[in-house]
Amino acid sequence: MMPPLLPQKTLVVVPTLDEADNVDTLLDGIELHAPSVHVLFVDDASRDGTPDKIRARQATAAGRLHLIERPGKLGLGTAYVAGFKWALARGYAAAVEMDADLSHRPEDLAKLLATLASHSCVVGSRYVRGGGTRNWSPHRKLISRCGSLYARVILRLPIRDLTGGFNGWRREVLEKVDLDGIRSEGYSFQIELKYRAHLAGFTPVEFPIIFEERREGQSKMSSRIVLEAIWRVWGLLRISASTSSTIGR
Repeated sequence: MMPPLLPQKTLVVVPTLDEADNVDTLLDGIELHAPSVHVLFVDDASRDGTPDKIRARQATAAGRLHLIERPGKLGLGTAYVAGFKWALARGYAAAVEMDADLSHRPEDLAKLLATLASHSCVVGSRYVRGGGTRNWSPHRKLISRCGSLYARVILRLPIRDLTGGFNGWRREVLEKVDLDGIRSEGYSFQIELKYRAHLAGFTPVEFPIIFEERREGQSKMSSRIVLEAIWRVWGLLRISASTSSTIGR
């Protein structure tokens, strides 16, 4: 039987790049819906005062709010890997991925934690019953759905929302997915992490979320990120037998 997951042993990892307008609202929501979790921001040299906003909140966070400042725009995937390694080094039982732009609702964080208490890895899914998106254009909905379906068919994975970034991972999963081997960014990072978990013998459980369009700031989505996801999926199939055998040890 899986051991219980205490909320205070869970770290929410939030990559940031110029998200100063969203920091307070995000933290207020997390404190309301999941007050015992710890939060780690991984900031890629924001120029809008994002780190200052975070440091101001640290004064009243009782050691539950942390910040890694990086020297430049190093990418979403490396931000999460840095956050996961930080969590493992400090004894956290689980880590959660969460966007800074309020697309992932803090009220859904409570649902994620409840699901993670009995499963090794969970995916907040837009594409299971009860899930969906809000304020998205038909074009963006099409790209997202097709991206997940494309990766799902090629990799033969039983996960409907492969590109989603609101996910929870217990320690035992992060220790076995070969974090140092991950090279993907953007959409493809989310796909690769789920694929590596699958190779390690874990099947993420999906639960429904409503994904909201960002309220403040500029979207980080670009055509380069989409194109990377398209070609990177095929590269995942070429993970060598030796690499696959190390995953899960």
